[in-house]
Amino acid sequence: MNTELIIDVRETEVAIALLENKQLVELNKEKSNVQFSVGDIYLGKVKKIMPGLNAAFVDVGYEKDAFLHYLDLGPQFKTLQKYLQEHYSRKGKTIPVSKFGMLADIDKGGKINDVLSSGQPVMVQIAKEPISTKGPRLTSEISIAGRNLVLVPFNDKVSISQKITSPEERKRLKRLMESIIPKNFGVIVRTAAEGKKVAVLDAELRSLIKRWETTVEKLKNPGYPALLTSEIKRTSAILRDMLNGSFNSIHVNDENVYNEIREYIETIAPEKEKIVKFYEGNVPIFDQFGVEKQIKSLFGRTVSIKSGAYLIIEHTEALHVIDVNSGNRSKSTNDQETNALEVNLAAADEIARQLRLRDMGGIIVIDFIDMHSNENKQMLFEKMKELMSRDRAKHNILPLTKFGLMQITRQRVRPEMHIDTSEKCPVCNGSGKVTATILLDEQIENQLSIISQNNKLRSVTIKLHPYIAAFLKKGFFSKRFKWAIKYKCSVNLLPMSSYHFLEYHFFDKNDNEIEL
Repeated sequence: MNTELIIDVRETEVAIALLENKQLVELNKEKSNVQFSVGDIYLGKVKKIMPGLNAAFVDVGYEKDAFLHYLDLGPQFKTLQKYLQEHYSRKGKTIPVSKFGMLADIDKGGKINDVLSSGQPVMVQIAKEPISTKGPRLTSEISIAGRNLVLVPFNDKVSISQKITSPEERKRLKRLMESIIPKNFGVIVRTAAEGKKVAVLDAELRSLIKRWETTVEKLKNPGYPALLTSEIKRTSAILRDMLNGSFNSIHVNDENVYNEIREYIETIAPEKEKIVKFYEGNVPIFDQFGVEKQIKSLFGRTVSIKSGAYLIIEHTEALHVIDVNSGNRSKSTNDQETNALEVNLAAADEIARQLRLRDMGGIIVIDFIDMHSNENKQMLFEKMKELMSRDRAKHNILPLTKFGLMQITRQRVRPEMHIDTSEKCPVCNGSGKVTATILLDEQIENQLSIISQNNKLRSVTIKLHPYIAAFLKKGFFSKRFKWAIKYKCSVNLLPMSSYHFLEYHFFDKNDNEIEL
């Protein structure tokens, strides 16, 4: 599989597009001032105990208090709290976890007010980002993720990823980690660790322990709520979790981010350093790689599938509903059952892609076209499981009901990606009336005339919609050619598919926009 990462660094956000065989399958947008990301570790303050929910609300600095359930405290919560208090009381060196006495596990069926009280400081980690009207969801079972390993302080277990199926490899990794893991630390061995040598895993383990020690150092300043450790940037997190042999290029349009990514890849996969490429083109990077067009076609309420079939996707607070429609496929010469199966299988492919792309979580209900054959229903179920196997989010798929509905639950840790693909009419601005479009070329020429007189430029680039660019280039004695002669300057037309129909802007030879 050909996998590419396209990174568009803008002033206020970083947009990250993942392409598989040129198809957009994931889109992440990270605001420059983003807070409360999954994996961030905070020192919070318990605001309110809720015995009825067996949970507490914790102040971590967000506008709404975060939610911490008793079952998310972790078995060694008392040890963590004792460790926290020890650091408050002493100003010396950090206490090594390996030399700290472990207390008994908390009772699995216990009550929140047995272990927490209002006003108490508590170390927590973001498990779910704020979604809709809810604050962040927290856990006190702290973990620090790397490429091959996940470090879990105050734990003594070595767990191996279930995706590593070889019994010999599982035994090798377990023996290896048990021989190098310090006391009172646990570790989860990730799928990427398969086949890795002890030197690689030992180096990563040491770096994760160093990150933990850096986090603990900040406990000596007793102010709270406070951010102790921030998860690495979304770009690096995607690379950490996904970089594999199928990755063949990473394109980024910002030099600083380009250098950051190269340095990061040097540490996790030195052989992949050359796949990082700095994009310097004049056309926006998402336009150049066809991402912008795919975003426009994939994020609407209606999504087309091949051969005329389409999906209708609706979102509610409680669940997502996807309706599969055959469209003009109903005119196919195939019998109804065969036609329904073909449409449903094609729809399953697109639905699996949409769930990843929009990061839809919670309950998803899919209304497939009715099929009578149990064999066909089972085939569709197996196909959906196969397609969803590439999805990194935890999910569960149920077979079709007798009404032709398939139910999927998918882990939701971040707000769903929503992009409004509808546009306000650029000509009438929503009024329903437009000015005469025949005058557009005259408007452009008038502004070109002003620019050529005021700025004395030898070269001007006009970025505009592809249709308008094609019209102005038409013929040997095109309007562009006539303007170049008339105003004694080179006139370049650059089509921009992301512009609306009548949008255009002027730029100098250094790609700086010319203000009128």
